Amino acid sequence: MRTHSTTIVAVKKDARVAIAGDGQVTLGNGIIKNHAKKVRLLAGGKIVAGFAGSAADGIALLERLEQKLDGHTGNLTRAAVELAKEWRMDKALRNLEAVILVSDGRLMYLLSGNGDIIEPDEDCIAIGSGAPYAHAAARMLLKHTQLSALEIAREAIQTASDMCIYTNHEITALELAL
Repeated sequence: MRTHSTTIVAVKKDARVAIAGDGQVTLGNGIIKNHAKKVRLLAGGKIVAGFAGSAADGIALLERLEQKLDGHTGNLTRAAVELAKEWRMDKALRNLEAVILVSDGRLMYLLSGNGDIIEPDEDCIAIGSGAPYAHAAARMLLKHTQLSALEIAREAIQTASDMCIYTNHEITALELAL
């Protein structure tokens, strides 16, 4: 799934998880906004999430995820499964063009409209157009530095923004502790 939109990365380290993303919004071949917030806290600050893809679709999916969290007493796995099922089965939702990274500080998932609920093998994962760059940077920083999860997430987005034309240097990063 290739998303020409943004870059979002999730990093887990030392009982903390951080999700960071850039702020660029493009329309066609042009940049129309530089300071979009694609990383948010959900469920009263207990869940951190970020989206890549269409802004309206990403926001709609985060709102649905929050409803699922409310309906499953904050259980991220159950809410993610229910959202993925609905997303895949519902005709209108199936057409949404976004991918989500979400974490409760303990678990991290990538959710997509294909029904994917992927928990990464590693302590980092990335989505969006700059995902390969951000993921590679996060992996190396996890292995070879003492930076925190939040610092690694920021640096990973910074690296992606230096290489991906759909990613800028306006970074939003949020962190949860276990």
